[in-house]
Amino acid sequence: MSGKLQWHHAGGKLRELGPASVSDAELLAILISPGVKDRPAAKIAEDVLAKFGSFKGMANQPLSRLLEIKGLGEVKAIRIAAAFEIARRIVNEVLKEHEKD
Repeated sequence: MSGKLQWHHAGGKLRELGPASVSDAELLAILISPGVKDRPAAKIAEDVLAKFGSFKGMANQPLSRLLEIKGLGEVKAIRIAAAFEIARRIVNEVLKEHEKD
């Protein structure tokens, strides 16, 4: 084996190297996993980011827009929406804490 480590999935890379080591597409692939027949989660994640440009572009998108992506069904779209809602709530908590200062 060469000096470069290989991971079969982004979750393994995150586990071994930490969350900061994975790309936006890899983070999204972890949520989307396991993908669908002939369409791995990594490819679906790349398609989602290509469609919306970034996580910021994905924020507040209705589920119907996410469902336009081949391989992204309702359950996976709901996982993504839930992750964005968690992030939104964290940001709101931080903003409230800064208002108190």
